[in-house]
Amino acid sequence: MKKLSWHVHDASAFAAHAAEWDALNQRCQGLPFLESLFLQPLLRVFGVGGERLALGYLEGELVAGLILRREGFGRWASFQPSQLPLGPILVGDGMPVPALAKSLLRALPGAALALSLTELDPASQARGDNSEVFNTLDYVPTAWVDVAGSFDDYWAARGKNLRQNMRKQRSKLGTDGATLQLEDLREPADMAAAIQDYGKLETQSWKADIGTAVGGDNPQATLYQQVLEGFAAVQRARVYRYRINADVVAMDLCIASTAGVLVILKTSYDSANKSISPAFLMREEQFAALFAEGRIRRIEFFGKVMEWHTRWTEQQRMLYHCNAYRHALVPRLIGLVKRVPRPAEPAAA
Repeated sequence: MKKLSWHVHDASAFAAHAAEWDALNQRCQGLPFLESLFLQPLLRVFGVGGERLALGYLEGELVAGLILRREGFGRWASFQPSQLPLGPILVGDGMPVPALAKSLLRALPGAALALSLTELDPASQARGDNSEVFNTLDYVPTAWVDVAGSFDDYWAARGKNLRQNMRKQRSKLGTDGATLQLEDLREPADMAAAIQDYGKLETQSWKADIGTAVGGDNPQATLYQQVLEGFAAVQRARVYRYRINADVVAMDLCIASTAGVLVILKTSYDSANKSISPAFLMREEQFAALFAEGRIRRIEFFGKVMEWHTRWTEQQRMLYHCNAYRHALVPRLIGLVKRVPRPAEPAAA
């Protein structure tokens, strides 16, 4: 591999490099959450200061970009808030990740001895072979749906139980006189209210118990409102809101790439109506509309495959992490340190 020229900036300077970052992203997989429209709000809301933007050039052209943070002496890692589905890593022109990491370790400030790159996608970055100074490990499988052919063919290929359950629920709701409505919100002016509605669903769910719910004016709500408003301004936000009668019972927060990849960032439903599968009812209509529209070619779930994902697709791939080391001695020393027993706690008086 030809030698890369690295420029390492404070991530507060991201806006100045956003255009070339986005151009590189388009040459890679073109995922919407790796665009500046997503990453700049993410840095504003969840950055803690000290994040670095590493840009690698080959003969004057940007071919690699990463957002990193220092983890301790000699250790660097991807900037990886839980709201970001993959690591903020762009690698163009088929560049091997091991060679990229080796080059970057020599360019990072200070005594850079180890680099952890998290949540990588084999569709964008091939894993590479393990060695004394580079290794990978499985993270989670993720699922996707190819939007090709007709929805009728896609739906006929779903499991019999799913199709029968949807018919049963729709029949029961129809008998009860319920009105079902799928709303597809795309305008910037709609996003603030949509986030409030979404927050109401999540604050009633298990996510509220562990503090990860979108709600009110918390950082999560701030991030998703800014992201959705930004994407809506360029006609690439999709918020699906499903109503039974007047009640909002399920929602998906989505963004799309210019190449037709739709990413479902967040999904929630009214747990009080769990028995009627409101999210499944919403998704059946949502997917039917996407197949009919013809603009979206792939729907990405991004996240650990759950049982419900497998009802909508058989397709999966394994996301992964990787670790790179400046010298072969470094991982051995790390292993030794981990094996050293900690001093016993003093006995209570």
